[in-house]
Parts: sequence; structure tokens; C-alpha cells
Amino acid sequence: MSTALSTVTAHASNSRLLTGLIGSGIQRSLSPALHEGEADAHGLRALYRLFDLDSLQLTPDALPELLRAAQLAGFSGLNITHPCKQCVIAHLDALSPEAEALGAVNTVVFRDGQTTGHNTDGWGFAQGFRRGLPGARLGHAVQLGAGGAGAAVAHAALGLGLARLTLFDQEPGRAEVLAERFQTQFPGQQVEAGGDLERAMTEADGLIHATPTGMAAHPGLPLPAEYLRAEQWVAEVVYVPLETELLRLARARGCATVHGGFMVVFQAARAFELFSGFTPDLERMLAHFEQLTAPQFGAAR
Repeated sequence: MSTALSTVTAHASNSRLLTGLIGSGIQRSLSPALHEGEADAHGLRALYRLFDLDSLQLTPDALPELLRAAQLAGFSGLNITHPCKQCVIAHLDALSPEAEALGAVNTVVFRDGQTTGHNTDGWGFAQGFRRGLPGARLGHAVQLGAGGAGAAVAHAALGLGLARLTLFDQEPGRAEVLAERFQTQFPGQQVEAGGDLERAMTEADGLIHATPTGMAAHPGLPLPAEYLRAEQWVAEVVYVPLETELLRLARARGCATVHGGFMVVFQAARAFELFSGFTPDLERMLAHFEQLTAPQFGAAR
């Protein structure tokens, strides 16, 4: 890559920031507003573009071309979401320690002609969990979903001190691979792939939901309603809509809950810092999120 192009892609200039998001079905994403709003507060002229694979009639096979085009256009980086968080790794020059540990990437930074994958989802989930479920019992949790987002939140939950995690996925092999990976990384805790969801839920203190079920394009519940008990907590990853069917059911049954909005705000904050070099104001970004999602935010607290 030429010296001139390296200079263009190394950093945002002192006053401009060009970033974006690659994924499927992302037209309702709040990332543009969150990133551009925080950039405004720092005096940056920012543009955050959406590369919706569905709208563009592309598949994840187009990732190399999209990454290269963004570099050539002077982007500082890109966020990555479903279904590209794992397959993007093969097209990157380097990974941060956290992304390597997770085997999933949600943020790619372009610098000095190189592409480096990071993962801010786990940090975002942990921050939201602490805020939304203070004092939650961390004995045993069931997690639904072992994909890219699932890897991040599972790692975060174990990092928070969860003693036992039982993973379920529509592709059982994916849950088994993730369980083996994290059992090695957290030898003092128990990580397993589950086989009987009903039985696991009878033993669990909480439920972590990390599948697309509940999103606007995938309505419904990710598990039978009768599996939830009042004494359990429920941590949701979906944030569009903020008030999912799972959260409505959980609250109706008396469960403590945390919505996916916290995770999306805090992961965006960390990604913004990686892109721009500026330290984000977490409370300001959360307040902006509340404005963007009002009045549904109040119902989802």
C-alpha cells in the first residue's frame, strides 16, 4: 500500500471520522446515531455508513472486497455484526488478545495499512450486566446462542465470576466447540454444552439470550415460557426491539431483567474509542440511547 494511502487510513484526521457497519438486516441499527452523536460532542465531523448485506444482495463472501473498499475510501474502521463476526477473522492481518480469545470480531480498525480485529461486545455486556443486574446470583446460567455474540457474552459472564455456564445452540457442535475453548481459558469454572434445556433451566440461576430470536425479523420466544421461574434473572442481547417477547415474559413471571440496550451502548463506546482515539462519555452515550429509543426505553427498564 502506498505511503499516501497509509497516511489516509492510519487515523481519522483531527476533525473527521469515517466509519461504518457490515452485517445483515441492519437498517434499524442505532450505531450511526450513537457514533455520530458522540463524535459531535468531541468536535468531530463523523459519517457512519451501513453496509447491509441483505440490501446490497451480498453474502459474507463479499467481506474481502468490502474491507478493501473501506480502506481505500479512507475509513478509520468498521463494526462487524451477524453473520460476519467469525468469518471476518480469515480476512484480517491481526487480532487483539480479546478477539483471539473469543474467536469473534465486532470491530476492525484500519491503521498503517493493516486491519486489526477487536471485540468490544464482551466488555459492553459486562458493563450492562453490572448496571442492570447488581447482586445477581452467579452460580449457574444457561446461555442460548454460541455464535459471535454468544462467544463474547459467555466470555464476559465467566469473567464476571459465573461458576457454571451451560451453552445451547441450534448447531450443537458450535456449543461444544465454544465450551471446550472457554473451559480451557477458565479452568476453575465449569463450562459445558447442554443437551436437555428443560433440565438445565430447572437448575439455573439465570438465562443469557444471545440468538437473533426476538429481533424484528425473527419474532418469538427462544425457549418455552414455562421454563422460566420468578427467582431467575434474564440478560437479553437483542435491542431491536428493546422490549422483546422474552423480556415481557420474564418480567411478567417476576424475573429480574437487563435489556440489550446497555450492551449496544457500551460496545459502541469502546469501538468509538478504538476508531477515534477519543475517550467516550458513557453516561452521555447512554442518555442519547434513551432519547433514541423513547418511549420504549421506559418499558424495558
